[in-house]
Amino acid sequence: MKIFFPSFWIPLWGFGVLIMFVGPLEGGAPPKWVFLFVWIAGSAFTYWSCIRLKEVSVDDDFLYVSNYLKEVSIPLSEIYDVTENMWLNIHPVTIHLKSPSEFGDKIVFMPTVRFFGWGSHPVVTELKELARSKSMTTGFIR
Repeated sequence: MKIFFPSFWIPLWGFGVLIMFVGPLEGGAPPKWVFLFVWIAGSAFTYWSCIRLKEVSVDDDFLYVSNYLKEVSIPLSEIYDVTENMWLNIHPVTIHLKSPSEFGDKIVFMPTVRFFGWGSHPVVTELKELARSKSMTTGFIR
């Protein structure tokens, strides 16, 4: 989702919009400006929802976060909260940190796909419990 979807969607829609501006439109076709707006809005949404995604793994003490170029380890005690956006089909999970890391104070990743799972993804509860167990003496997690 981070690399392949934006790499295909943005240029292919852009090429289609370019063809509409260069070539003639038939009488019943919608105005080309509508397609330009859809491409710009869709590209912005794709950037916001996909390109910011990180790869996340965890062990008993650390959260490992990668953007495929570099990886950082963050102590589990640094997690302040874990939230999920169930309105988007990829259910992005956001890890809110107590202090900024090299990737900022929010880490967004896409959990494993559940084809028939409704409700909150189990990884949200698992991360909250891991962080809570490590934060008992150092801070608070919701």
